[in-house]
Amino acid sequence: MISYVQLGLVPYSQGLKLQEKLVAARQAGEIGDVLLLLEHPAVITLGKNADKKNVLASQEQLAAKGVELFECDRGGDVTYHGPGQLVGYPICDLRALKVWPVDFMRKMEEVLIRTCAEFGVLTSRVPGLTGVWTRPLHGMQEAGQNEDPQRAQPKKLAAMGIHVSRGVTSHGFAFNVTNDLDHFKLIVPCGIADKPVTSLNAELQARHPNRTVAPPTVAEVAQYVVRNFETVFGHEMKEVATVDELLGAKVGVPARPPKELRELDEEDTYLA
Repeated sequence: MISYVQLGLVPYSQGLKLQEKLVAARQAGEIGDVLLLLEHPAVITLGKNADKKNVLASQEQLAAKGVELFECDRGGDVTYHGPGQLVGYPICDLRALKVWPVDFMRKMEEVLIRTCAEFGVLTSRVPGLTGVWTRPLHGMQEAGQNEDPQRAQPKKLAAMGIHVSRGVTSHGFAFNVTNDLDHFKLIVPCGIADKPVTSLNAELQARHPNRTVAPPTVAEVAQYVVRNFETVFGHEMKEVATVDELLGAKVGVPARPPKELRELDEEDTYLA
């Protein structure tokens, strides 16, 4: 069983402290696996492998726009979080799930690829580039619509980066739903200069220019993500109302993992 908690809008610093608390509890076997679902106020984060040159705006410009800047211990380069973006932090013991770190990343991608498909947006992986990308389509425009050359190349819908400590994951994915994409112009997203960023809502609007399509909400998308997380990881998902309830419930505490996966105790891993 994997618990999940929907937290709403959480400042990035509080999100980091909460992850640290839950990772410690998971490593101690005090709680089972949990998926945190939330949004952050506008913030730019730098991962372990980040090049600070990929932050294009000055501190003064970021402050003027109300965008915070944090360095963190996930894998990957620089990314942006903001309202309208669904952030998922899985605090999972990979030994209990019997999944290697790289496979865990691929499974998270699969969760979001399936979620996008349920909204009619086809996505895929790009070799060598972690995350979820739109699938270029040719000749699929609606009647009267000229083919958009921007659709001929993949655009990034979701970024990912994790930290694995003593076998337990933190950080996770950032899925653009309706967030302001202009804020990505403050950075070189993930250090990739030649690939644009998009959102689920932007892709829906682009695919149906002659129709009125209501924007998806983060809460709505979160429900699809939970359902697909359950399918892809093969574990029942149970909603927990609050973190305090989670810490008191001690649900889903696993049995002793196999020897190979216990070796994840030996060192930290950073992936993106």
